[in-house]
Amino acid sequence: MSKVEERIDIGVERGRQFEIWVDGEKMVAFEGETIGAALMAAGRRTLRYTNKYGHPRGLYCGIGLCQECRMVINGIPNTQACQTLVTPECRVETQQSNKKRGMKID
Repeated sequence: MSKVEERIDIGVERGRQFEIWVDGEKMVAFEGETIGAALMAAGRRTLRYTNKYGHPRGLYCGIGLCQECRMVINGIPNTQACQTLVTPECRVETQQSNKKRGMKID
């Protein structure tokens, strides 16, 4: 069963379907969804890694307060996935910790 078939559709009116790129892979999204919602619907839980210890983080509050859903969206780091609407062919990357990118952490 594909991820699109696993989505809840009963009583839900969706916008048009299109594809976005997430970490180099195509993924289905719907117009009107946030990137965070599209990723959760597709089963993606880890959106970034913490700088100090490299621990995984995901969607937490979903309203833009906690900053846990920061990702690299269309080349811009620290963009909140819960506040950014999907657009056709947008590019989304899991935000790596400074440690994973080879940067010194104090």
